[in-house]
Amino acid sequence: MTTPTAVPDSMVLAAIERADRHRARDVHAVPVWEIFEHLHIVQRSAAARHVRVRLDVLEAGGRILHVRLHGSQAWEITAAGRRYLQRHRHAGNVPELPESPQHTAWREAHVIAETRIDGLGVALRETLIEALDLIEADPPARSDVWFELAGRLRRASWRLGSAVYCLREWAEPDDAHADIDDRLTPAEKRLDVAEQARLRSRRQGRRGIRHWTTAAGERH
Repeated sequence: MTTPTAVPDSMVLAAIERADRHRARDVHAVPVWEIFEHLHIVQRSAAARHVRVRLDVLEAGGRILHVRLHGSQAWEITAAGRRYLQRHRHAGNVPELPESPQHTAWREAHVIAETRIDGLGVALRETLIEALDLIEADPPARSDVWFELAGRLRRASWRLGSAVYCLREWAEPDDAHADIDDRLTPAEKRLDVAEQARLRSRRQGRRGIRHWTTAAGERH
């Protein structure tokens, strides 16, 4: 964890700058909790209290602007703050920021996908075998059995597809840009609107590794 004395003003400004860049929104104000995330600082810690003091100092010096964003405290770098940060960068006085939240999300998803992908494939295979056995069942399975199995097949297929994407298709993010999943490639953006909508719907939540956990009582 970053200690209070290890967070110079230039590093606080760099965290605000990167957080703003990674939000990729028209509103440039950054909530205070996002500043803490980019500094790897726990809220309600001594380090967080120190950073809050430095934010007040930076505001008093005209280097950041305090605004309210959806009822929360947020901060935006001013032109004077950007000049200050640029001067300190040229002088080599801006410490390197910790790993960004977007890179952490990519790295953790990549590692978990590598660990889980074989098991997710086995789960899908077993569910497919169950479906094949049901086709040959005597007496034939009731309709509700098929409806329930259809849901499990879809979920098992989606989980495996999500793991494949996270492991093989999600490119490592560059901190120079926001890593937003638009769910379309540049070539696909030339398709008709209806096809784009179908692709985006199919890929909804594909980075959501939390969805890989099997629900309680659900087979596979």
